[in-house]
Amino acid sequence: MARYLISFDDGSMDFPEEDFPAVAEASHRVVKEAKEAGVWIFGAGIERQRASIVATDGTVTDGPFPETKAVVGGFSIIEVPTREDALRWAARIAEACRCAQEVREIMHDPDS
Repeated sequence: MARYLISFDDGSMDFPEEDFPAVAEASHRVVKEAKEAGVWIFGAGIERQRASIVATDGTVTDGPFPETKAVVGGFSIIEVPTREDALRWAARIAEACRCAQEVREIMHDPDS
């Protein structure tokens, strides 16, 4: 089975603040269903903050900033048999979160 990263950009959850409880409930319901289906590995929202980039020489620079679309706002990691399964779960997450989701396969670790 393959693992997939399903993620969304910070700021893409663009809905009225009063809708947040309903979105949170819908999102938690999808996570519960993924856990019950045995496909859930891990997921979380990411605090809105300045990121730090650490270079190979240890140099630390700022960026990307939350104001840009290049910052991950949250993610899920699932393990499913096919990419099509990952896309179906991403569609369910997108509907619950009310924002588009990006899907990427995680490289296989031969030691795991």
